[in-house]
Amino acid sequence: MYSKLQYISQGETIDDQLRNIHQALDAGCNWVQMRFKNQTQKDVFTLAEAVKPLCEEYLANFIVNDDLHLAEQIAADGVHLGLTDTKIDEARVLLGSTKIIGGTANTFEDIENHVKNGCDYIGLGPFRFTVTKEKLSPILGLSGYHEILQKLKKNKIDIPVYAIGGITVRDVSPLMETGIFGIAVSGIITESDEKPKLIQQLKEKLYADIIV
Repeated sequence: MYSKLQYISQGETIDDQLRNIHQALDAGCNWVQMRFKNQTQKDVFTLAEAVKPLCEEYLANFIVNDDLHLAEQIAADGVHLGLTDTKIDEARVLLGSTKIIGGTANTFEDIENHVKNGCDYIGLGPFRFTVTKEKLSPILGLSGYHEILQKLKKNKIDIPVYAIGGITVRDVSPLMETGIFGIAVSGIITESDEKPKLIQQLKEKLYADIIV
């Protein structure tokens, strides 16, 4: 079963990224999407080479953002592809059936297309404005998630959907009520001075409907 909490890595340098990822894993994250934009191929590879054994040590899923060939080369657990990246079906041919392929979506039609092409999970957003992305798709808000999740249900499309984009602790419960599977966050974890406490709070809300 997939984790309901994804950490999307942040940091301008390899050292920053590694520190943030290590701290997130230490605090209880078990799913890391490595996002290291506008860097040289060498630096991205160097980071991936360091992150992979770290994730293995913590028994965490290691997903590479955007770079399909790096995901294959480094034997990551999978790849997350944006709307303008490599097509999902092409990624599936290259990576095979055992790897995880996630896709970014902003509309019901995006999700429908991804599912048809063999996607494993959806990153649906943005929930609200975020500075993490340079080119932001139209903001969905709670009503947008509710509308899209209802359409998925009506069309009997069953796929884990993660909300993404400027999510805070207060947003988690209302978002879960829309029918999403989980959340993908970056800044809220990176910037927290009390990461273990924060991640515990997030997990309590994310797994509130599961009887332990």
